[in-house]
Parts: sequence; structure tokens; C-alpha cells
Amino acid sequence: MWWTITFAYKSSVPLKLVSFFKLTCSDGRLAFDSPPTMTRQDTATPTGSLSAQGPSNTGYNNNPAPVPVITQTNSRDKWSKKMDFLLSVIGFAVDLGNVWRFPYICYQNGGGAFLIPYIVMAIFGGVPLFYMELALGQFHRTGAISIWKHICPIFKGIGYAICVIALYVSFYYNTIIAWALFYFYSSFASVLPWTNCDNAWNTENCTNYFLKDNVTWNNYSRSPAEEFYTRNVLEIHKSDGLRNVGGVRWQLMLCLFLIFTIVYFSLWKGVKTSGKVVWVTATLPYVVLFILLIRGATLPGAWKGVVFYLKPKWEKLFETSVWVDAAAQIFFSLGPGFGVLLALSSYNPFTNNCYRDAIVTSLVNCLTSFMSGFVIFTVLGYMAEKRNVNVEDVARDKGPSLLFITYPEAIANMTGSTFFAIIFFVMMITLGLDSTFGGLEAIITAVMDEYPDYLANRRELFVLGLVVVCFLGSLSTLTNGGAYVVKLLEEFGVGSSIIAVGFLEAIAVSWFYGITRFSNDIKSMLGYSPGLFWKVCWVAISPAFLAYIIVSSLLKPPPLQLFDYKYPDWSITVGYVIGASSFMWIPIYMVYKLVLPATPTSFCYI
Repeated sequence: MWWTITFAYKSSVPLKLVSFFKLTCSDGRLAFDSPPTMTRQDTATPTGSLSAQGPSNTGYNNNPAPVPVITQTNSRDKWSKKMDFLLSVIGFAVDLGNVWRFPYICYQNGGGAFLIPYIVMAIFGGVPLFYMELALGQFHRTGAISIWKHICPIFKGIGYAICVIALYVSFYYNTIIAWALFYFYSSFASVLPWTNCDNAWNTENCTNYFLKDNVTWNNYSRSPAEEFYTRNVLEIHKSDGLRNVGGVRWQLMLCLFLIFTIVYFSLWKGVKTSGKVVWVTATLPYVVLFILLIRGATLPGAWKGVVFYLKPKWEKLFETSVWVDAAAQIFFSLGPGFGVLLALSSYNPFTNNCYRDAIVTSLVNCLTSFMSGFVIFTVLGYMAEKRNVNVEDVARDKGPSLLFITYPEAIANMTGSTFFAIIFFVMMITLGLDSTFGGLEAIITAVMDEYPDYLANRRELFVLGLVVVCFLGSLSTLTNGGAYVVKLLEEFGVGSSIIAVGFLEAIAVSWFYGITRFSNDIKSMLGYSPGLFWKVCWVAISPAFLAYIIVSSLLKPPPLQLFDYKYPDWSITVGYVIGASSFMWIPIYMVYKLVLPATPTSFCYI
């Protein structure tokens, strides 16, 4: 009479195959049977007893629930070079928001004084969450949906919510890139079309104050750049608002088609292709920013803009809204919670130093935002000088208007305007493409890892289907009133939903999966455990940081307005429905798990 027990052996060194040890019992005696040969991705040889392998079991002894064995196979893509990964992460984190959002929020919230709450929120909130996601993706080597099988299965709805939010982002974000492509095409002219008021789309309110003296600027005045954007690019005057958005602009649809074509051929083969594309799309913006910074610094009135940008208003530090804006800015800038960091880091080698990567990429991101402020405000100072007004009167524009009205207007009146317009919009296109690559890769990795039996060998077809869905979902943003839809999706499709998802993710990892277990995972990769600072941030400070943003945004929601159009109450209700449509998958999946017959791994490993 004999029986056999098979044990799965998991080493801290990644394996191609899980190795199995067999115990046999014969005549009351236990003995090891000959184990099959282990095949390793790395060449390290295990030493010591079975219990000594991998991270310490501290914190596991009192947990009877089984922990899934993580395997690393050759079938999974890997980055060709370390720099491919770093540039992909930097390209995702450094996006159009670094150029338009940070400078505006900085001067609005106290100038140089704003850097204090910004740095504090980065150190205690943004960077720890950034580090956490990189470590999770690298250790578990899977996307945003299936990773929860290894962390806390009842929270798997977070992965589905992330994918829905990423879809909403793709519906409007690529339209903004299409606008930039339209401007790029229009820039190939000896005289830029937004330089003067002699075009078919201009009205009697068009006022060109450059190269002219004694020009009166009033509340009804519109610059040539503003009318080019609103009446030629968007044709928003043909829409009555969200009730009647008008027809689709075929010119913008063609631009969007070209954008998605680039996106498809950058992503269809996985990180092998996207890792090469980012060498251009992630580095070119820095070359352009440096050129524009030098040009801006030589303009008359530039110093006035820099002073306005950085002059500290210390009394602002006592306003709660300033700290909320700092927290929200660092969260959306670094991008934890979007599933992108999980996806990108899952293609890393198991022993990659994700801690160093988190610090380096976070610093690059924050410094880029800071430098972008100089690029923008040197030009705003120049415009204030030309208009003979204060910088604050010029700097009222924010969001896309800053990039499509204010900056092009200044470029149009520089020497060599065509050259600077071309490189500026190339920079905008590349900044946007990097973030699109990351957002769609998060969906691709999450879904393909969740359904490998159906999609493992069909990546090209799946990516094509995803791109088609994103293109069709973007059609409403290409209408005459498409800018209104863009604003609605930006505010409600992402907004509080992604912050709530990030909050639940931090809670699930730190409280349910356990900070001890998570620290042991990091130790098995890096050879050392994270310090006390990181543990305290993950357990308490970072979740509190996200809860603070959520509560503040819900208590005092800002009024929604674009140009002179105030969003009606029914549209705000629609916005909340859009936000709930992504977040609802979390409680839905929890209920689904609770009504199923309980299994040892149904809920959490606690």
C-alpha cells in the first residue's frame, strides 16, 4: 500500500516551470522520490532545504489559505532593453497634462509656494503608489485583471474598472492628439493661418494686436488663434451644446484615423515594437521643450512671465484647495491606478530594480512639469508685453485652450513661426502618443492575461479590434460640439473614479494581501525589504492621501463650463452615470464572488 503527495516548489529565482517534489509512503516510511529536472530562466542553483528558498515565511505561518504559485514562462514578452521600459514609463507619465495642467495649477495656487504641497504630496502619496504598482506588476507578471487572483480575488472588479476607465480615456484623449495633427498640417504655410483676421472663418470680433499700435482689447475681442481653434478646427459655433452636437468633422476623423493607425502598428507586436517607438516619441519632446525654452527666454517680457509663475504667495498654503490640487496633480501626473504601470512592469526581468526605476521616473516626471512651466510662462509674459496687460489677464486659459490658442498665438508672431509651430505640434503629438500606448497596453495586457486560451496567439487581431472600438467610441468627440463631449469625459469618465480605484487598490494590497507579504515579495526580487517609510506610506499615508482627494472633490465639485457654455444639470447627471459605469464593476464582482460557493481562494489570503 502506498500513496503520493506532490508539493509545488517556488523559488525566489524565477522559473520557467514549477518544479514538483514527490513524497511516497510505503510500509509506514516517507521518502522523496526523484524530482524532475528544474528548468530555470536564470542559471542560479538552489541551495539549502525547501523551506529556506525564496522570501522569508514570516507572516505566512498562521495563514492556512494556499497562495498561488507564480511562474515565469518564456512565452511572455520581455523588454529588449532596460531603456525601452524606462522610456515607456516616462512617456506614459509625461503627457500633455504636464505641459498644460501643472503650469496653470502652479500659478493659480501660489506660484513658488505651490511647490511645497506638490513635493509633500509626491513624497508621501504619489511616489509610494508609483513604486507599489511597479513592484506588483514585476512580481506577479500579469495584467490588471488576473493579478487579483494572486492578491485578493474579491477585488478583481478593480481590474475591470481600470479597463473601462482606460477605454473612456481613449475616447477623448486621442481626439486631442487629432486636433494637434490638424494644427501640424496647417503649420506648413509661409504665413500661419491663425496669424491674422483675413480668413473666411473670422468674425468682426477678431482682433489682431500684434504688429499694430493703439489696438483696443475688450471682453468681446477674440484673437485670430482663438477663432482658428473654435471656428475652423472645432467649428463649435455650429453646435448648440450637448443637446445638438452637430455632424462629424471629416477632417478631424481623418486625423484620428491616422493617429490610431500609428497606435496600432506600434502596439500590434507587443513591447518589442512599442519599446522601439518610444525612443522617438519619449525623447523628442525634451529636445523640443529645450528649444522652446531657449526661444521663450529671449522674448521681450519673458522675465515678467517667470516672476508671475514662481512668485510665492505664502498665504495660499493655508487654503485646503491648494493641497487638494497638489494631491490631484501628482496623482494624475504619475498615473498610478490606471493599470499601465502594472502592465509595463510585468514584462521586466524578475530581479529588475523597480525601486530605482520608481525614483528615477518620478523625478523625471516632476522636473518635466516644472520645466514646462518656464516654457509656457516665458511666452505668456511676452504676450502680456504685447497686449500691454498683466500676465494674469493672458493666463486665464487652461487645459487644451492653453496649447491650442495661447501658445500658437505667440508662435505665430515670432520670427521663424512656421518652424516653431511645426516642432511644437510634433511635441504635442508625441507626448499624446506615448500616453495612448500606455493606456491601451494596460487593456491589452489585462485582457490577454485573463483569457490566454482565446487570445494568446491572436494579439494582432485583438489589438485591431480594440483600436476599432476606440475609434468608434471617439466619433462623438469629432462632431461640431465634440469639445463639450471631451470635457465631459475628462471630468467624469476619469476624475473621481480612477482615484477611488487607486484607493481600493492601495487598501487591498496593504491591508488584505498584507504589508508583510508584499514586503517579502519585494525582498525576493531586490534582495532587501522596503524600509519603514514605504511601509507606513502604503498602509496609512497613501490611502489617506487618496481618500482626501475623493472627499474634497465630492464636497466641492467645481462648476463645469467650456468657453461660454455652462453644462446643464442633466449633463452633470449623465456625467455621474459615466463615472459610475466604470466603478460599479467592483461591487458587482464582489457580489458575484459572494454568491458563488466559497472556495479557499474566493475572497482574500488573510
